[in-house]
Amino acid sequence: MTGKPRKQEQEEATTDIAEVAPGVLRTMLPVDLPGLGHVNCYIMEDERGVAVVDPGLPGPDSWNALVDRLNRAGYKIGDVHTAIITHSHFDHFGGAERLREESGADILTHESFAPLWDSEEAAETHDAEDGASEEEILERIEETFRRPTPWGTRRTPPRREQIQRFRRMGNFNARWFRTPTPTVTVVDSQMIRLARREWVALHTPGHTGDHLCLYDPAHGVVFSGDHVLPTITPHIAGRSDTRSDKRSDTQDSLAEFFDSLQRMNTLGSTTVALPAHGHPFTDIGARADDICMHHHERLDVLRQAGSRLGRATVEDYMRVLFSERAWGDMAASETFAHLVHLNVIGEAHRDITPDGLVTFELEPAQPDQTDRANRANQADREMS
Repeated sequence: MTGKPRKQEQEEATTDIAEVAPGVLRTMLPVDLPGLGHVNCYIMEDERGVAVVDPGLPGPDSWNALVDRLNRAGYKIGDVHTAIITHSHFDHFGGAERLREESGADILTHESFAPLWDSEEAAETHDAEDGASEEEILERIEETFRRPTPWGTRRTPPRREQIQRFRRMGNFNARWFRTPTPTVTVVDSQMIRLARREWVALHTPGHTGDHLCLYDPAHGVVFSGDHVLPTITPHIAGRSDTRSDKRSDTQDSLAEFFDSLQRMNTLGSTTVALPAHGHPFTDIGARADDICMHHHERLDVLRQAGSRLGRATVEDYMRVLFSERAWGDMAASETFAHLVHLNVIGEAHRDITPDGLVTFELEPAQPDQTDRANRANQADREMS
């Protein structure tokens, strides 16, 4: 029996440098995260030097790879004048602060760019390591990751042996996970000059609330980040409204994602999409439609499950929506995003238990929704 084919996004980074659009070079930086083997770092040359899009993970391994790729392309760190970050996940922003320190580069993001956790807390965790015992250090690192979820639980830190391995290898430092402070922010539809031409900033929330794509209408090029990927569906995070500390004030990130995906069909003659993971691809509108369909099918799976689960927690629904090997914070977060969407459109009722867990009770599924859910479940079994 042959295993299922590896997704493009899982491929390991190579040292290849390739021009994938006029004036745009694709390089790959190493990533060792679930489901990912690399992050694409794009290089754009102009009269000021070069701009880079998504300068990789925190830590020395990714930084050394970035230096190597720039050298292979004929540039050095001092040539980088701008680091463009598509969104606030650390495999995309990791090298940005060091670029600013070593080359004076600007850090460009969408205006809504926001940290996953408080930067000062991460700095304090690092500073507290001086003179602390190994056990105290590990506990403080774990606490850095352990944050409340909008559905009433706490996030799970990496396994203790993983943290210890990263520390032994010199690949973990809490300070590296501090979200960088942008020096240049843009708003939706703002024009940006890079690689000797104008790009349009596109705010595309969904995967994160601050996701930014860039579109070059003259050449039909889109930096799609993690918004549209070639062979996997991006994770949709259930999240709280950043303006409120109440769990009842949550964002319908799935509705935002649907709107952002539909926008990809309005870009005109796009010749190439440049994703953050995987290979460049064409027809971004068709791929966006496929991703929309996937999530509509997932909604139907939840609708079908609601009739037998009744009022249930996010984790209860997660175990229906995902295979056991995927259970965890990311699966729960995406499940929460789908349940919030059903609540917003009036198909689910949300409540909070006395111990603080958010629960949902769904309306009965309609026959056509059940059919789609069955097809989605069958597709999942075939991929397992």
